Amino acid sequence: MPLTTLPASIGPFVLPNRVMLAPMAGVTDRPFRQLCRRLGAGWVVGEMVTSDPSLWHTRKSQLRMDHRGEPDPRVVQIAGGDAEMLAQAARLNAELGAQIIDINMGCPAKKVCNKAAGSALLRDEALVAEILDAVVAAVDIPVTLKIRTGWCAESNNALRIARLAESAGIQSLAIHGRHRQQRYTGQAEYDTIAEIKSHLSIPVIANGDITSPEKAAEVLAYTGADAVMVGRAAQGNPWIFQQISHYLQHGERMALPGLSERHQVLHGHVEALHEFYGATMGVRIARKHVGWYLSDDQRFTPPQQRALKQQFNALASPETQFDWINDAMAPGAASRLLAKGSHAA
Repeated sequence: MPLTTLPASIGPFVLPNRVMLAPMAGVTDRPFRQLCRRLGAGWVVGEMVTSDPSLWHTRKSQLRMDHRGEPDPRVVQIAGGDAEMLAQAARLNAELGAQIIDINMGCPAKKVCNKAAGSALLRDEALVAEILDAVVAAVDIPVTLKIRTGWCAESNNALRIARLAESAGIQSLAIHGRHRQQRYTGQAEYDTIAEIKSHLSIPVIANGDITSPEKAAEVLAYTGADAVMVGRAAQGNPWIFQQISHYLQHGERMALPGLSERHQVLHGHVEALHEFYGATMGVRIARKHVGWYLSDDQRFTPPQQRALKQQFNALASPETQFDWINDAMAPGAASRLLAKGSHAA
């Protein structure tokens, strides 16, 4: 049965559908964001940027802040634990062309939490309120927030944080249905998201274990959320956005991409990575993405997938990577590539 509703708005931007790409450090770079947009993501968020401007000169930060050629809206996620520094980061990113500022209070990574940022902030509600007020006051563009359900199972304070956010002028709230101590283990729960949605008037986005069109529809129906946010399930499967949208509109699955389309998308993605990062860094970064595509490729058994990943990871130039991709995305690839052993690096 189709699951449709009026599209939500975040500031002046109307969501074209109910499926978003979650921000993921080391994953949602400009090439991946552009690809997911093209394949149906209605909203994409860039990789987390530190709120400390003294670190923005690094190559990593410069690449994370590169939104050239991207369609509206350009969403920049900032992370930190100091209200004034976050406010300044929001101002500077707005000057650089950001159209939405997203505040990260959901990242569970130790190196982020150890700096009292990301989901560590959920332990200090007074600091959360200070940060939200400062960032909203600092810019004249919409500010959004991403959180978890709390720091731990005994500290499920997401509803209080959500109310603080709405009071501060936050214009949408994305909630990952796990607390910080779970990181990405166990299962996401959606009762907290449903409760928050019932108390808030701003758009609420459900995140966590959105792995299929059916799961997306189930979570939207259960929580009443305005949209779902897909993270890890998009790695190696950027088609998931159009698949979810189609299912929500028509109540049935769309056909899976054929081998020719998978070849075209994978080749184009790797080409974009080489262009964005340069040959040396692009070759390295392509390895994890190709590994994810292989994990999602049902032509190969898990042992074959592992062997093919090892082959690809040994390749050291764009030319050998493209030769391998062309071979791997042709019929009969498993017997041909695995019989050859490893491609020459």
